[in-house]
Amino acid sequence: MRVVCASLLSLLFFSILAVGEEKPALDGIWMMGQSLGDGSESLPLVTPNDTGWGNFAFKRGVRTWLPGPDAARPEQRPADQFALVPLRAEANGGLGETVANGLADHLKSALVAKGNTPDKSTSPHFLVAFAGQGGRQIQELSPADLSIDPRTPESRRHGGGYYRTSLDDARRAVEQVAARGMSFRIAALYWMQGEGNGGPTGGIVPTRWDAEIPRPAGLEWYRDQLIAYREQWSTDLAAITGQQGEIPMFTYQTLGPAGEAQLMAADADPQIHLVGPHYAVPSALNSRKRDGRVGDAIHLSADGERWWGEQVGKVMHRVLHLDEDWEPLRPRRAILDEKRESVLIDFLVPRPPLVIDTTFLPRQELAVQDGFSSLAGFQVRSSAGGTLALTAISLDGPDRVRIRLAKPMPAGESWTVSYGHPATSALGKIAALRSSSETEGEILLTDDYSNELRVLVNEGAFFVTGLSAGKPVRVPIRKVALEDGVSALRYDPREWRDGTPFETGMAITAQRSSSYGNLRDSDAEPAIFSFADEAYGIRAGQPYPLWNWCVLFSGFGAGE
Repeated sequence: MRVVCASLLSLLFFSILAVGEEKPALDGIWMMGQSLGDGSESLPLVTPNDTGWGNFAFKRGVRTWLPGPDAARPEQRPADQFALVPLRAEANGGLGETVANGLADHLKSALVAKGNTPDKSTSPHFLVAFAGQGGRQIQELSPADLSIDPRTPESRRHGGGYYRTSLDDARRAVEQVAARGMSFRIAALYWMQGEGNGGPTGGIVPTRWDAEIPRPAGLEWYRDQLIAYREQWSTDLAAITGQQGEIPMFTYQTLGPAGEAQLMAADADPQIHLVGPHYAVPSALNSRKRDGRVGDAIHLSADGERWWGEQVGKVMHRVLHLDEDWEPLRPRRAILDEKRESVLIDFLVPRPPLVIDTTFLPRQELAVQDGFSSLAGFQVRSSAGGTLALTAISLDGPDRVRIRLAKPMPAGESWTVSYGHPATSALGKIAALRSSSETEGEILLTDDYSNELRVLVNEGAFFVTGLSAGKPVRVPIRKVALEDGVSALRYDPREWRDGTPFETGMAITAQRSSSYGNLRDSDAEPAIFSFADEAYGIRAGQPYPLWNWCVLFSGFGAGE
């Protein structure tokens, strides 16, 4: 009954708007990508109902590409699946929340905000469509559609048709809005792909059968592919909608080598805008699927998807409607101080001042003799070999970071700076291991590590890692308790990495699910949504913070 009523209300809404002198506007947000775009494991949903912001999806859903007989023939999809319905999240097997509501609803809110009573019915409204699939490489999503190449493993073919689906979605939208007396254009493209092209040694794998292209040539290859993709996608979509000019593309910074190539593409193409990294949002380690299984750290929780969508909507508004020359938080210059005791990095900061935040995200650190090899996300590497020990990270003004070295940099020695590491705190050695069942295990530490673990626990599940016979072992920790003055870390033995357990006496370290750092800006733009999943962490009910975190980078500075 709710779906029927919503459809009738939307038809009535369109009819009322059509009476005015100026056509009401419907703007498209066309998305493409892999698993973070299709909402893999982003469950349970946090936006299952119409939010009232007046944005739309096709009746088919935000995910317009679906496996099946019409996957490669999108033109044959039934016409009734393209009626416009209120935008909301829908589950489809292991697929859940996407960025759609966070993105479109924040974008709409930024346009109509007037005091405390925004007019949600005001035009324009946004139609969001995503035509990709998890695990895809860039050329599989392109017009070349390498997913149907006979060299592609049968398990990864799935019928292809992703790019054709996106174009056909535009044709369907034009038909829908014309029948309602509306104007339509695609206002922006959003790209969520890159992990699928990451190589095992830090380069780029162009296809499933070609050899890895080492850095930096691999990054240049992906940069050029992404620019060419945007140009082709923009041209083809504009030809369908009849709009003039190029359609801008927005992207996130994916983890892995493609993330730096995305930043290179944004620098080279004025129509590509990198929003920033998504490492601050919770991963699908916190997700729960209907069959009782939990998600993988490479995906996002439902709150993570919606929160990141708001970040994208924020940046889209600033670029599309405020004509801001957007740049993510990123380094622009690195030098040594006169005594060669510190590296000074000047940053481009979207909303100064800089903040080294160890309250919202745990302090990133990796201890070594005389200091840290990684601190607040920063590492300094010397041409003489390896990382240099750091003693402190501090701010020298609103846009400068000082990295203090344990020893002065030797004269004539070259160096570079990188940012991003998953380690948080060393937790000493395992005092004991207990197991109460096949699904419940416990690591007892030698001391109370509550303070070191507090921010990790606030955010949700995290990893502990160690080494067994020189090989890394890892397990997610989902609950922390204090027993007789020592910390007890509870886990599910079925989640051991490669089935390899820890051992008593092993030194372990706490880690977040991905590389990150503690540097952010002071962006005060409010979110319209709050954390909604109460099953993990302590943030439920708190608004999503829309700070901009520093991009991940490596090999920056090349100083002497």
